Amino acid sequence: MDLKRLGEILEVAPAKRLLVIGDLMLDEFVWGKVGRISPEAPVPVVQVTGESFYPGGAANVARNLREFVGRIAVVGMIGRDRSGEQLRELLAAEKINVVAPLEDEHFRTIVKTRIIARHQQIVRVDREQIVGPSPEQIAAAVAAVENALPDFDAIVFEDYGKGFLAANLVAPIIASARESNKIVTADPNPRNLIEWTGVTAVKPNRAEAFLVAGIPWRDLDESPQEDVDLVRAGDLLLKKWATENVLITLGEHGMLLFEKGAPPHHIPTKARQVFDVSGAGDTAIALFTLGLVCGATPVEAAEIANHGSAVVVGKLGTATVTRDELIASFEHDFR
Repeated sequence: MDLKRLGEILEVAPAKRLLVIGDLMLDEFVWGKVGRISPEAPVPVVQVTGESFYPGGAANVARNLREFVGRIAVVGMIGRDRSGEQLRELLAAEKINVVAPLEDEHFRTIVKTRIIARHQQIVRVDREQIVGPSPEQIAAAVAAVENALPDFDAIVFEDYGKGFLAANLVAPIIASARESNKIVTADPNPRNLIEWTGVTAVKPNRAEAFLVAGIPWRDLDESPQEDVDLVRAGDLLLKKWATENVLITLGEHGMLLFEKGAPPHHIPTKARQVFDVSGAGDTAIALFTLGLVCGATPVEAAEIANHGSAVVVGKLGTATVTRDELIASFEHDFR
């Protein structure tokens, strides 16, 4: 895809409105430096120099889209606690709306804390409870989304396997969205075997694709397009989910796109340096959906997602990609 075509796609993005549904989290980064090993145990002592907080999980998908589109909103569970309050403040600061805020005094806001020293993640601490929404909360969420559908052009389901995306929440929303001719995409989780039947596109990584397709795991062949098991997994998932596209992310090997009626298309990675892979999958599903909703072909949308992911892995923390950074990544290919 040339720069002129990229410009045409991005030009219409500010008029688009997207809704992200899934597991909302608060991402905390503790920055520091290591100067010695603890005398208490063979572990590094991190001298803290700063802290950063970002909307994480499904909220990070929304953050990535916020850089491009005119309106973005999220649906998910937030606890009535300090972390939940902080997450709501961060979302408001980035002008990300919350549709049907589902708050539960018994639910603890999910927090992922990463301790970073010298560009290396030392440890990650997760504070979470896998609790699904109640039948009443599911009914409220479905009703709110169906009521808001006319205000949005596309829906992204982001499943981190934390319990929010129950089958009886997902199915009626997909049905209503497809009846309204909305684009619907999903980033699945193998711990939550939801049938994504009828969505526009699904974006698993290679391990997730093999697991759902029932194919034993093995290392990737040198050429993704010649990886027999990978190709078989993609073909099986196209049929299993009755979807138009399956985009399998392959880390440093890029992405492999399976499009109904077309041979698999490999997009090599554009990453030139990798500091942190946190949130790269969020960027991929966000920008792939963005491309589709802006009229890009699936191959063009996958190229946009691939370039965007390459940018964010070169940053520390739960990062996003800006319009200028995305264009610069494409420009690098034409030098």
